[in-house]
Amino acid sequence: MDVAASAAASTPWSIRLDDVTVRYPNGTVGLKNVSLEIPAGSMIAIVGLSGSGKSTLIRTINGLVPVTSGTLDVGEHRVSGASARALRQLRGDIGMVFQGFNLAGRANVLSNVLVGRLAHTPLWRTLLGLYPEADKQLAYRALDSVGILPKLYQRASNLSGGQQQRVAIARALTQEPRIVLADEPVASLDPPTAHGVMADLRRINRDLGITVIVNLHLLDLAREYGVRMIGMRAGEVVYDGDAAGATDADFEAIYGRSISPEDRL
Repeated sequence: MDVAASAAASTPWSIRLDDVTVRYPNGTVGLKNVSLEIPAGSMIAIVGLSGSGKSTLIRTINGLVPVTSGTLDVGEHRVSGASARALRQLRGDIGMVFQGFNLAGRANVLSNVLVGRLAHTPLWRTLLGLYPEADKQLAYRALDSVGILPKLYQRASNLSGGQQQRVAIARALTQEPRIVLADEPVASLDPPTAHGVMADLRRINRDLGITVIVNLHLLDLAREYGVRMIGMRAGEVVYDGDAAGATDADFEAIYGRSISPEDRL
């Protein structure tokens, strides 16, 4: 089934950061004067060392980390300074995919994917597990789009790492998101599985037009799957341009050291 059938058409959101700084309570600067324009429907790869600010950037976009100064707009939402209620509404339209999958291991695949409907379903229905048939159909299509539908009633803990990450992507799709944010989604996967997951994310971007932002540490994946690449170092953007055209010199500027052939595996 075409991935385009896995979610209803939703207008994708653009993202704008204007001189955004994020300072944590312990004084650590996560982002420093970052200004970015990310048009709706973009496919972005963010690269950088641990502590470079790439995870902070994603968590700032979905309102998990507050902006210290500057302004951040996501779709029609002004995220900087937003109320807790406004941030909850924002997150209902942003699909998140994490390195650790964040699945309920004892629950079956369908139950995990239906979690994506929590922001769009009355509380009493979720407490009783009485999801509307339309939500279930949406979950089936999302699972089919990433090749996991046959595992519908298996416990999540019985799946391989790659299968669990595909369930997490299906859960994000079931939200009918305007943006998908993926924080190191393939860091714990073997190379062939990592390519499969990245291909799923790229297909979601191309077929649904959803804005997709992926944090990566593997250089070849960033080059192959990111249309635009943003390189971060010490909380600042040090590269912003074509992903496929990024040179070893560009990566050396991002990582602050020479890039050996082994680093590009």
